[in-house]
Amino acid sequence: MKLAVMGAGDVGRAVVDLADEYGHTVSAFADSTSAVVDPDGIDADAALDHKERVGRVGEGDPADALGATYDALVEATPTTLGDAHPGFEHVRAALETDRHVVLANKGPVAERYDDLRALEADSAGSIRFEATVAGAIPALSTIDGIGAERVTAARGVLNGTANFILTRMATDGLDYEHVLAEAQDLGVAEADPAFDVEGTDAALKCAILANVIHGGGYSLADVDVKGITDVPPSALELAAEDGRTVRLIGEVTEDGARVGPRLVPENHTLAVAGTMNIVQLETEHAGRLNLSGRGAGGPETATAVLGDVNRLE
Repeated sequence: MKLAVMGAGDVGRAVVDLADEYGHTVSAFADSTSAVVDPDGIDADAALDHKERVGRVGEGDPADALGATYDALVEATPTTLGDAHPGFEHVRAALETDRHVVLANKGPVAERYDDLRALEADSAGSIRFEATVAGAIPALSTIDGIGAERVTAARGVLNGTANFILTRMATDGLDYEHVLAEAQDLGVAEADPAFDVEGTDAALKCAILANVIHGGGYSLADVDVKGITDVPPSALELAAEDGRTVRLIGEVTEDGARVGPRLVPENHTLAVAGTMNIVQLETEHAGRLNLSGRGAGGPETATAVLGDVNRLE
């Protein structure tokens, strides 16, 4: 399958790097300022090297990628809120020309799910978005396999940065600001960590889960959100005295979607440590399913993207 990859961050670069291993050809690759296009397949190593050395993937215009020859668009530009620009427009362009779309960008799926499904209904192309929830963890394909109507609830630790901070605070009795600085030094947290520590990233994933389980109708505004910035070390100390700890838990039930710090037993399945993620599904007939693993990272998330591409064939 020929792929047009929009976005050259960690995930987009990893998709370009691994596509050949999965049997696919990258015919277009674009970042925010440039593109490289070849209907017979770009030189992936050269484009990635050019990005590393010069700061852009090629010398073409980014719009060239959308006009290229391809079967599936991989939308891996940064997540934006509200109208989900420009990711949503990229998806629209692909579906309106009857091409498939695989998203790693959470914005269009969380904020404009119903619009995406309407575009898909009028197209010969399909959309898939496994990578938008918990990176490498196959949460959405598991729901698809069970049948969304038979999943009664989903919950989990959906943000590795927040989980790393809470784990370090609990383990070593450190305050939030100290651990945040450490996380930024290690590259676990962004220079502006608000998206992660205020719960927005986890809330977007909950909106996506809610849309899949309940058939649409959710956006970020429909999720009750509370982050971890106000969790004091004393709360973690008191929790530890009672054999419990604190995790930022996202949850989707028939009553809606919410994200916030929750007390969980220290040995509970949801008490994953460090940057690990877990998704827990409650089902009508299969009981409780726990799926854990790496929820972020370029190669990890690219495996979910390329798995989706394989499902399109």
